[in-house]
Amino acid sequence: MCGIVAYIGDRKAYPILVKGLHRLEYRGYDSAGVAMLNGNLNVYKCKGKVSDLEKFIGDGTTDGTIGIGHTRWATHGVPNDVNAHPHYSESKNLVIIHNGIIENYAAIKAELKKRGHTFLSDTDTEVLIHLIEEIQKNDSLKLGEAVRQALNQVVGAYAIVVMSKSNPDELVAAKKGSPMVIGIGKGEFFIASDATPIVEYTKNVVYLEDEEIAFIPRNGELKIKTIKNRPKTPSVQALELNLEAIEKGGYDHFMLKEIYEQPRSIKDSMRGRLNAEKGIVNLGGIAEYEQKFLNAKRIIFIACGTSWHAGLVGEYLFEDLTRIPVEVEYASEFRYRNPIIYEDDVVIAISQSGETADTLAAIELAKSKGATIVGICNVVGSSIARATHAGSYTHAGPEIGVASTKAFTAQVTVLTLMALRIAQRKGTISSTRFHQLLSELESIPAKIEKVLKLNEQIKTIASKYKDSSNALYLGRGFTFPVALEGALKLKEISYIHAEGYPAAEMKHGPIALIDEEMPVFVIATKGGSYEKVVSNIQEVKARKGKIIAIVSEGDEHVKEMADYTIEIPETDEILVPLVSVVPLQLLSYHVAVMRGCNVDQPRNLAKSVTVE
Repeated sequence: MCGIVAYIGDRKAYPILVKGLHRLEYRGYDSAGVAMLNGNLNVYKCKGKVSDLEKFIGDGTTDGTIGIGHTRWATHGVPNDVNAHPHYSESKNLVIIHNGIIENYAAIKAELKKRGHTFLSDTDTEVLIHLIEEIQKNDSLKLGEAVRQALNQVVGAYAIVVMSKSNPDELVAAKKGSPMVIGIGKGEFFIASDATPIVEYTKNVVYLEDEEIAFIPRNGELKIKTIKNRPKTPSVQALELNLEAIEKGGYDHFMLKEIYEQPRSIKDSMRGRLNAEKGIVNLGGIAEYEQKFLNAKRIIFIACGTSWHAGLVGEYLFEDLTRIPVEVEYASEFRYRNPIIYEDDVVIAISQSGETADTLAAIELAKSKGATIVGICNVVGSSIARATHAGSYTHAGPEIGVASTKAFTAQVTVLTLMALRIAQRKGTISSTRFHQLLSELESIPAKIEKVLKLNEQIKTIASKYKDSSNALYLGRGFTFPVALEGALKLKEISYIHAEGYPAAEMKHGPIALIDEEMPVFVIATKGGSYEKVVSNIQEVKARKGKIIAIVSEGDEHVKEMADYTIEIPETDEILVPLVSVVPLQLLSYHVAVMRGCNVDQPRNLAKSVTVE
């Protein structure tokens, strides 16, 4: 959520800031702003997109080789010009950009009002910059020390960059709970919420840790200390990202590009981990903790959104293959319901960004109870990767579209590898079945390539149902989470109300919704529940519902009942989610495009939810 970009060096800051904000648009936002310093402190901000900001600035003064920029996703205060970032201090000598939430801002604001401060916005961010200036003025402190002392008084999450009119040769940045990366160039520094605005300028980066403050000079070395005033040595890392990966590459939208990248991203998730010919599964990231899995009496998945659906697939995989009981928890509910956690539990946290606030908080709760925490995420160096005991990167590559596609299939791939490895170690899978599944998993990218060739057929089906008000998605067993994920994709990007259900539960309520206007998407591939799903289809047809069925190649039985069928290559039941989700992703994409929706940046949504 929100995007931060800042620059200090010898180049003109404004073009770098604007390009960086465009690169951060995928995170989701409702207003944007920039501030440049060149003798005068020039702040421009407005509601809307970065392109609206550029029009708003027009021929305004954009000089300066130091500046900050921000895209805001509203929390405190409605989306408007005044609440947009950056925010001034009382004297307008300081300016700040901020991601996160200051939970005790109201109490601080009340005290500052008593001291004569006047606030222009409804934001918690403006309160923070007023507090910094109040501390700086009262104690005659340097900017960095004032920031440090202020952060010791606030409760909440933050990633901030502060700039001072009185000191045009330094930026001060800090973070807790929201991501921040600092790019190191030759005599220049770049600051951002993630690496996408930085990658074309430098490959050397420092990831700030929680409660760290960075002092970033125009000419000099980066210095870091904690908010408790303890010096830290910056750990410079090589950036694992390339510019081509964050460009559209000829596709109309990032989402479509990422759907089509799945054969490659799944291969990358398996690369170096799977050798079907030799019968080897090796996950180096969890090797030291395999015994914890073998001794575990329970596995708990914690995640949000699409990652939660991947966790549901993981539940079926682990219980089927390893015979270890599994619970799947929404991270936001897990941390607030006083959960029972044992020291021999293994908690698997799943997140595309590795920065999801609720998941991070749930991790800390589970760690405090002595559980072993394993992370599955996509972003190297992310907070979840650093907070867990062990884990595996999905290696799906950057996912820019807000609606997750390739991250889901990469997560499921890693979960499958993990379950197979533990099952082999526990002896809960036969050698024949193990080798069969390895071969089948290795064939998944080719099967998805085949599904992608059905794009035009799926586009035709989308045109038939693009004006629907509601939709129902049904699956059973391993395909139930796919039904949930298909419904979520349609909701997210087309704004059509859709619900996913276990097919057998349809008659316990949702069947009341079915009429001749209701499209019902059913995953009816071959497997243990096939005949039951066929019966559910018949129940829908008896009530004149419209059936769009995803079936195994050659299935004639369902084809006779369905209004439309999409045939996918026959796949082992436990791996069907990897293949069957792809046509549902394409269907949602085409429906959204036909409805004129903003596919990559759906309204009200953010890619990385870094606030609770």
